[in-house]
Amino acid sequence: MKFIDTHAHLYAPEFDADRAQILQRALEAGVEIMLLPNIDEESVKPMHQICAAYPQQCYPMMGLHPSSVKENYEAVLAHFKSLLDQNPYIAVGEIGIDLYWDQSFVEQQKLAFKEQLRWAEQKQLPVVIHSREAHEVIIQCIDELNISTLRGVFHCFTGSLQEAHQIIERGFKLGIGGVLTFKNSKLPEVISQLDVSHLLLETDAPYLSPAPHRGQRNESAYIPLVAQRLAEIKGLKPEILAAQLWENTHQLFNLNS
Repeated sequence: MKFIDTHAHLYAPEFDADRAQILQRALEAGVEIMLLPNIDEESVKPMHQICAAYPQQCYPMMGLHPSSVKENYEAVLAHFKSLLDQNPYIAVGEIGIDLYWDQSFVEQQKLAFKEQLRWAEQKQLPVVIHSREAHEVIIQCIDELNISTLRGVFHCFTGSLQEAHQIIERGFKLGIGGVLTFKNSKLPEVISQLDVSHLLLETDAPYLSPAPHRGQRNESAYIPLVAQRLAEIKGLKPEILAAQLWENTHQLFNLNS
């Protein structure tokens, strides 16, 4: 079986000591492709370096994470737009709204989010959306723009069935990661009622490790653990599920491999 990790911060300093080994373990686990979302100005260079070193395995995105939206967000967006115009990226991400950590820049987050959604329309790229305590606000922003060609994934989905339907109805997929394996997670009940065609796999490495590694550093090699749990929930043979998820990801991100 082969897999794609649709969301991994492999440029994070948590991997500085053993990045090559991390990538090798992923390949050995059948995770052939890893998609890297950008976060802020500091993450651009290390992200590009990894993707240049592993061009067949690692693919970059370009976007400003909502938690990185500060007073100077307009200047940062201008810089990122120039990068988007000059380099090939598979998505606009990681973008969105985060009302969990800091609400000081809510209005700026909305403006930055909408601006980057417009980039996706212009470039005909999918978006990778970060949504934390902000589902209704994000849906409102998407509806206000009313971009018929917009597509993408709500990364690290842990919401309700109603929220899942709202996302799917707007043409987006759900990124499913380690939370699906947590003992007291309510996510399995939600996912059991959704078709696999709406789902993607992700780690969000180095965060949110699946069981039995919960609380430890996450890595792309753990994708099969999430896939195994998803196969159990959906009552599917693992190889059938893996093939469907592979196809879902290729269609959304227009991957050629």
